[in-house]
Amino acid sequence: MRDLFVSAVIFGLIPFILVNPVVGVLTWCWLGFMNPHKLCWGFAQTFPFAQTVAIATLVSLMAWKEPKRIPWTRETKTLLVFTLWMFVTTFFALNPEGAWEQWNKVWKIMLMTYVTMMVMNTPKRIHMLLWVTALSLGFYGVKGGIFTLVTGGQFIVLGPEKTFIGVRGGIALALNMTIPLMRYLQLTTPQKWIRVGLGAAMALTGLAVIGTHSRGGFLGALAMSFFLIMKTRRKFFYTLLLAATAYGILSFMPSFWAERMHTIETYEEDGSAMGRINAWLFAFNLAKDRPIGGGFECFRGWLFDRYAPNPNDVHDAHSIFFEVLGEHGFIGLGLYLALILMTWRSAGWIRKNAGGDSRTQWLADAASMIQVSLVGYMVGGSFLGLAYFDLFYHLVGIIVLCRVLLERHKAGEDMAIQDYRFF
Repeated sequence: MRDLFVSAVIFGLIPFILVNPVVGVLTWCWLGFMNPHKLCWGFAQTFPFAQTVAIATLVSLMAWKEPKRIPWTRETKTLLVFTLWMFVTTFFALNPEGAWEQWNKVWKIMLMTYVTMMVMNTPKRIHMLLWVTALSLGFYGVKGGIFTLVTGGQFIVLGPEKTFIGVRGGIALALNMTIPLMRYLQLTTPQKWIRVGLGAAMALTGLAVIGTHSRGGFLGALAMSFFLIMKTRRKFFYTLLLAATAYGILSFMPSFWAERMHTIETYEEDGSAMGRINAWLFAFNLAKDRPIGGGFECFRGWLFDRYAPNPNDVHDAHSIFFEVLGEHGFIGLGLYLALILMTWRSAGWIRKNAGGDSRTQWLADAASMIQVSLVGYMVGGSFLGLAYFDLFYHLVGIIVLCRVLLERHKAGEDMAIQDYRFF
């Protein structure tokens, strides 16, 4: 029954997608982040819904009467060069079969990032995109928070299998990136009952992060919470609220959770942590020996024999930065870091130039909270190999759109910049 329901919803949206690609982008976003088909038990789990929606969206885009322009900013140019560089490293990959399979996933993420920037180019569409993103991942935050409460934190919160959030580190990272987006929606929503609901969702999502038992997620939550206080309005109130919430959560969790978090300080005695360091050194040695890196899916035992300090301790990258370094070399890492830095600086520019004006304050709030999301991504991602997580590139695209809107507004163009709410 669940398979039929999800299939009916998605196929029921196809006619609307063919008429308006905005619906297609929102549906793609929902499928990519919530993965509703992965919650089914039968045929829907493996049916190519995302591919179907993407094709329908591209067909709709070709027939769309609105102008079709990619905003060519420093971020979009760098992303394009990074994507082309990944193709080059795939062509010369040491693990060709695995590399081409991964490339087939990554280029689709990049393509839909550009489609998103072409289509979601008005204030209301950006706001809708942020709502769909926050609700799609927030579903697992609320669900995971309730699960942690009911079970007393004894069991691990996980996302759907065979997805980016199917492991505890992955879902912890995604939820840390989602909490600031919920805060943005709370800041820009006039209805009190929605703001209260979002506040409860943020608290439950924070509890779900703790419930993943992920040490990287815990560190990401600490960093994200600190920057959330620094970047949001009503800092003193939220400092007290977060402190009280954190105390309640930490007091609630079982003793073995605290013991696991304590191993952060004694990583030398932890085999998992030392395995990560071995994988990082492997990536560095590989990139030093091979400037183009090893290509996608190069963290393999036969290559550890050649490049790892301990060839018998084979691990995945366990870091977005060392993943890119090992797979795409120092050039790839430079492009990736440049993309992060450019996005951060553009968000800072938006925050500086949009704040204080009631017409553009929502842009300042969006940029501030996306910066907080990026902190959660960078800190949590330092211990997890999710360099190609589509949420990161999604947020890059949203910052690009916000900057373009603000620049047009400052240039005096009439673009109804206040027309962004749909509640």
